[in-house]
Amino acid sequence: MANFFKRKTNWLNTRMGFFLLIVVLFWVKTYIAYQTEFTLGAKGSVQQFLLLINPLPAALLVFGIALYFRGRLAYWLMLIIDILESTWIFANVVYYREFSDFLSFGIMKGSSSVGNNLGKSLAQITHLYDFFVYVDIIILIVLLATHVIKIDVRPFKRRYAFSMTVLSFALMFAEFGMANADRSGLLTRTFDNNYIVKYLGLNEYAAFNAYQTQKESATRASANASDMKSVLKYLKQNRVSPNISYYGKEKGKNVFIIHLESFQQFLIDYKVDGKEVTPTLNKFYHSRNTLSFDNFYNQVAQGKTSDAEIMLENSLFGLPQGSAMTTYGTQNTFQAAPAILDQEAGYTSAAFHGDVPSFWNRDNTYKSWGYQYFFSSSYYTEKPGYSVGYGLKDKIFFEQSAKYIEQLPQPFYAKLITLTNHYPYELDKKNTDFPATKTGDKTVDPYVQTAHYLDQSFAEFLAYLKKVGLDKNSMIVAYGDHYGISNNHRPAIAQLLGKSRVTSYDLAQFQKVPFMIHAAGLKGGIKHTYGGEIDVLPTILDLLGVKNTDTVQFGQDLLAKNRNQTVAFRDGNFVSPKYTKIGGTVYDTKTGEELTLTAAQKKAVAKLQNHVTTELSLSDRVIYGDLLRFYSPKGFKKVDKTDFTYKLKPAMARLADAEKNEKTSVLARNNGKSTVSKYKTDAPELK
Repeated sequence: MANFFKRKTNWLNTRMGFFLLIVVLFWVKTYIAYQTEFTLGAKGSVQQFLLLINPLPAALLVFGIALYFRGRLAYWLMLIIDILESTWIFANVVYYREFSDFLSFGIMKGSSSVGNNLGKSLAQITHLYDFFVYVDIIILIVLLATHVIKIDVRPFKRRYAFSMTVLSFALMFAEFGMANADRSGLLTRTFDNNYIVKYLGLNEYAAFNAYQTQKESATRASANASDMKSVLKYLKQNRVSPNISYYGKEKGKNVFIIHLESFQQFLIDYKVDGKEVTPTLNKFYHSRNTLSFDNFYNQVAQGKTSDAEIMLENSLFGLPQGSAMTTYGTQNTFQAAPAILDQEAGYTSAAFHGDVPSFWNRDNTYKSWGYQYFFSSSYYTEKPGYSVGYGLKDKIFFEQSAKYIEQLPQPFYAKLITLTNHYPYELDKKNTDFPATKTGDKTVDPYVQTAHYLDQSFAEFLAYLKKVGLDKNSMIVAYGDHYGISNNHRPAIAQLLGKSRVTSYDLAQFQKVPFMIHAAGLKGGIKHTYGGEIDVLPTILDLLGVKNTDTVQFGQDLLAKNRNQTVAFRDGNFVSPKYTKIGGTVYDTKTGEELTLTAAQKKAVAKLQNHVTTELSLSDRVIYGDLLRFYSPKGFKKVDKTDFTYKLKPAMARLADAEKNEKTSVLARNNGKSTVSKYKTDAPELK
């Protein structure tokens, strides 16, 4: 036995032995992470086999680099590589837990634009056991330090190092061949990062993402005016006629866009302990003067709120990786709602946000979109207790926004972005008067409490609008930007929905968010058409009677009778009235039943998939290539960003001049007397 142990120890005391040990340990911990921390959906023997082996080729390649170096340096390099690789796993485990996606270079590049709040959110979902990925490194360092494993300083033949490199590439090609046979067009047709990791591995995903990022950067330089032809041809073929029963019915009215942060459709009419979570929004949703859509889906990807904003106001999709606002918001040309409404109908435009203006690069992007005013953190009074999580508490935010709203020349387009109902759903006790759910998930249970607070804030805002008469000449659009509870909380989601378990179909339906349009005299009702955030801009413009047949919009008016009801998700999946496709599985949308497709059904699904893939690809082409710089619709003038400044003093001076000259604001019509005193809030911080 002693001789056997000695032989084993001697084997580990060779450089090749240590190399193989560190590779195997890394392989094992990566596979454990795949199985326990990610929802990759590996089905069948081929996918399970690929999931098992895919950490190995990259591990042989990257750790094999150290074999080309001499003596102790080779060991140190292997440990350093292991630390870096383990940190990559660790970062993805934590990020995936909340966002159901893998880190991209776009997200890492844009992380500075979201301040410290993202780091704070991720810190709160980091678990102690996540650091398991570093355990093998600690053990190896201890074994080396105590000389249980001795460093082999003998020369190492380069041909052995080269053989490991060759073996790693051979395994990669074999793996890719098997993966492509099981999922054809893996790297050319998929938008879902889960597929890349499932079939090829985390390292290969990083390499592919780096390639995509570099390719995207080069696309703008090589783009030209002819690239717009396919985009315009597609849009012409898919343009729909507006519903004459609604077209222009809200002409000339103010528009309020109320951004309900992280607010999901299931909250409407939802009760906890017999109490309505959102009584005000429930009443608003069911009002006879509200158009409500119960099959409306969020379509965001990694950009989350920024994706929702770019879809809502541009009818362009967010990107498959990163945030379009962060990466392209400063340099690109856009045809956005603020500019369209200004040029076509003389609207004043303003955005309101109770945090720093650089969040998601809004201070630059909003200029590109034509926003005349951006009221961010510097415009609001900040005192201890006024903020939580990502900025001002909603009640304080709405109350302080009133003094700017009353000065806006009418008609105006005003977007107010709420923040309190943002993960991690923090709220102090003095503002919490609603019971949490009891799923046992600490992330999920406070969600209804911050949603209830948001509802109370919205109620106070509506009351103010009524007191100053804005309710009669305004169209109020309220929407949820994205999910509040990610798919990684399946047991809790099942409890919330009253199910024993949830399927991929259930999770797709869980992506519904409310979309409501309210106006005095509007013929409302709950509409069952299928749509998403990409469809908001054409819907609003048609209701206002603003011509939008020439601008580039990938969405369709939700009220149009002949519209395409296929809702594209950013990962290439989709929902339609008949079929829901998630990964390689197709469900009956009405029943949730998993379908075994007939030949005719396969053809129908393939047609829908082609529509989705084409739409996403063309939208990406517009953003990556900045194609709108080559296209000037009739009557639309490209936005000159130098026309706007969001610095407090010059912006307020400009607003005062506009209000004085036009005399259409609430303040002017109230003979210069402020209406802020009419805003009533029970926010304890203001008492």
